[in-house]
Amino acid sequence: MIIADLSQIAGRVYPARRRTQNLVGGASPIQASHFSMGNVTLQPNGGQVPWHSQEQEEIYFILEGTAEMCLGDERQTIMTGQAVYIPPGVFHQLTNIGDTPCRMLYCYGPAGDVAHWRQELEGTLPRAGLEVPPLPAGARPQCTAKPSA
Repeated sequence: MIIADLSQIAGRVYPARRRTQNLVGGASPIQASHFSMGNVTLQPNGGQVPWHSQEQEEIYFILEGTAEMCLGDERQTIMTGQAVYIPPGVFHQLTNIGDTPCRMLYCYGPAGDVAHWRQELEGTLPRAGLEVPPLPAGARPQCTAKPSA
């Protein structure tokens, strides 16, 4: 039996003020070919999964907190106990708009790497409204901060 234990998974911290811990796929002891899954903690007041798209379909499930979800040209507040479906190829962004950490699970399939993780760590994430489609009107700005040296 293979077990992934969140308390034993350090995860990775990203410039957009979030920590991602792979539960299935990536650095996790559990590997699957049809999906990847992980836990994400967005820091209070702006921690973010920045504006990006990917080939896989995906679900975000909010475990605790309140966030602004941008999906294509839509923008909506989502909170604890809510899930949102993200179709393949559709740009999306999740921003913590609360004063406490926001935790969510992601699940996408098929399994595999997603480019925005690498792009964010390299400081090469395509910018909303310039290299990729714009964020919906009124959305929190996309974090494109380069990692500190």
